[in-house]
Amino acid sequence: MSALFNFHSFVTVVLLLVCTCTYLKMHFPSLLIRRTGFRGFFWKAARIGERLSPWVAIGCSVMGISILFC
Repeated sequence: MSALFNFHSFVTVVLLLVCTCTYLKMHFPSLLIRRTGFRGFFWKAARIGERLSPWVAIGCSVMGISILFC
């Protein structure tokens, strides 16, 4: 089933996107300098990861546990 139609998969994909963009911005800041266009979407995801990092970490932990045990 597509990740768009399954809520659990959709949340997992969004969390992975936010974590990946934040990681890339921390290690390679020149990749996400532009705030507009196609790269702007990834810049916004990285900004969410930076500002809400405790909540993103909790979300990743909960999703990891739910994937392992469900």
